[in-house]
Amino acid sequence: MFAAENGLRGDPRLKGISEAIRVVPNFPKPGIMFQDITAVVSNHKVFKDIVDIFVDRYRDRASLWSGSKRIYICSAIALAIGAKFIPLRKPGKLPGEVISELYELEYGNDCLEMHLGAVQRGRRALVIDDIVATGGTLSAAIRLLERAGAEVVECACVIGLRGRVISVAKRKFILELLN
Repeated sequence: MFAAENGLRGDPRLKGISEAIRVVPNFPKPGIMFQDITAVVSNHKVFKDIVDIFVDRYRDRASLWSGSKRIYICSAIALAIGAKFIPLRKPGKLPGEVISELYELEYGNDCLEMHLGAVQRGRRALVIDDIVATGGTLSAAIRLLERAGAEVVECACVIGLRGRVISVAKRKFILELLN
């Protein structure tokens, strides 16, 4: 579901968020128009707007937040809500015992890892990511959390690439702020 369909149509915060995202042509390989959202964290207002939008929607929906890649967005939201944050990282970034999940990207393959025992069985979880293109990262996150016993109730991302095929598990609702 897009932000405009979620009561945010005309919200001036969306314009500011959109303008803060830098498009980098041909990265990480030719033909890819990379959507770089790292600039949003250096802009206090834009970063706060992203966090506030997600906090308003998810304040009472779950007790567990999980995120990959841009974990600073997810961790800020979890902190604002008072929820537990579970980082999902690339291989070799988490110390100790982990479980792993392979997935496909639009330009290759990758893997996500999560600490073994980080999730208590039956916890309601939300997954957030910066961008959904193929849905591979979100799908891997869902599989990891469900393998650990969590109930993933929803996924959210800042950007949804228009016209892309999304392979995220169909039973999961996806909120995209921008598309």
